[in-house]
Amino acid sequence: MHCIRHVTEDLIWIGGNDRQHPLFESTHPVPRGMSFNSYLLLDEKTVLFDTVDRAVQTQFFENLEYALGGRKLDYVFVHHMEPDHAATLGDVMLRHPEATIVCNGKILNMIRQFHCTDPKEVHLVNEGDSITTGRHTFTFVNAPMVHWPEVMVSYDSTDKILFSADAFGTFGALNGVLFADEVDFDRDWLDEARRYYTNIVGKYGPQVQALLKKAAGLDIQMICPLHGPVWRKDLGYIVDKYAKWAAYEPEVQGVLIAFASVYGGTETAANILACRLAEMGIPVEMYDVSVTHYSYVLSDAFKYSHIVFASTTYNNGIFVSMENLLHDIAHHALRGRKVALIQNGSWAPASGKLMTEILSGMKGMEILEAPVTLKSTLAPGQDAELEALAKVLAASVKGEEVVEEAPAPQDKPKGFVCKICGFVYESDTLPDDFICPICRRPASDFEPLA
Repeated sequence: MHCIRHVTEDLIWIGGNDRQHPLFESTHPVPRGMSFNSYLLLDEKTVLFDTVDRAVQTQFFENLEYALGGRKLDYVFVHHMEPDHAATLGDVMLRHPEATIVCNGKILNMIRQFHCTDPKEVHLVNEGDSITTGRHTFTFVNAPMVHWPEVMVSYDSTDKILFSADAFGTFGALNGVLFADEVDFDRDWLDEARRYYTNIVGKYGPQVQALLKKAAGLDIQMICPLHGPVWRKDLGYIVDKYAKWAAYEPEVQGVLIAFASVYGGTETAANILACRLAEMGIPVEMYDVSVTHYSYVLSDAFKYSHIVFASTTYNNGIFVSMENLLHDIAHHALRGRKVALIQNGSWAPASGKLMTEILSGMKGMEILEAPVTLKSTLAPGQDAELEALAKVLAASVKGEEVVEEAPAPQDKPKGFVCKICGFVYESDTLPDDFICPICRRPASDFEPLA
């Protein structure tokens, strides 16, 4: 049975929604499902705008045949060859051999790669080329690396519609709605739109900016993306979000705290820091990166102006879930954030130095302070270090200067440290027959604490 909705009088949504697969692209959780949009124009010539993922192919073909109503299919506009939009293109070519495939040269090469065949009829288009289907005229605009190199978009100058490929998409099934103005988008969809953008397209900010610049020269009254709702009102809202994301500008002046903790010591420090920041009126978000999928943390790294990474040391490195997150953030080219670090290590803290090395390879990442260092857990009085860090972060968020307070005089720590493993023996004297409980080295391998 067909399930369609009219976008305009002669443009029909014929896509489908997948709520059964837990992951998109085999990596990103989609607890609210995923929509795969395809559109059919019934002009003097009929036009199919992209196909769909195999997950919804049965619904798609029922929709397509019902909407055609016995008419032949004249054109298939292929904007993007990623299989979530083109897996069923080969089936369309078999079912409708009369249809002309409209695409660019790079798309044609990918059709051959994915479907091992040449379309019977192909109309190759370049930047600025147009096709008239009767009442409608479409102009084609290349959008390379948004987010594959072959991507193009098309613009209907009659109804002023931009068919935007992956741009302006979002995670989530449509659940009966079609238009963004049918939902509270800011409340219910924005986080998934940001997570979609940052994880799927986020690496290609300059390329997205180039597409936005081209789009600014068009009179666009509606945006039809390949995922998520159609935009027909308040287009400036979503375009402004994309402009910020593409420029790596934070939406919120606040602090994201991402922590990796094994036995709770690092988490406690992160919790205390969050409390102090909240008391100062600073927006705070926290994630345990060993529990929360990295795609959510990456999304909020784009959202917030300041980030704290807190990690235990593990096998003389960064704890694996934190290391993976940092590499993923670097891979997505995030830049221009102010950062603070908390490191933990029971005998040889090293995560701070290693996190710094990853961050130093990213553009415009400013580390505000030396890492706060824990030895297993917070030592008595060490909460003062976290309060001082909170003050530095709060001042930076607010654009204020930090008022330095004179540190209270403290007694110099007494004890001896193992030169081999870093174990600290706290005492005024070290017994001659002492054996390190960690590495079993003798007292001769210890030296007084500096």
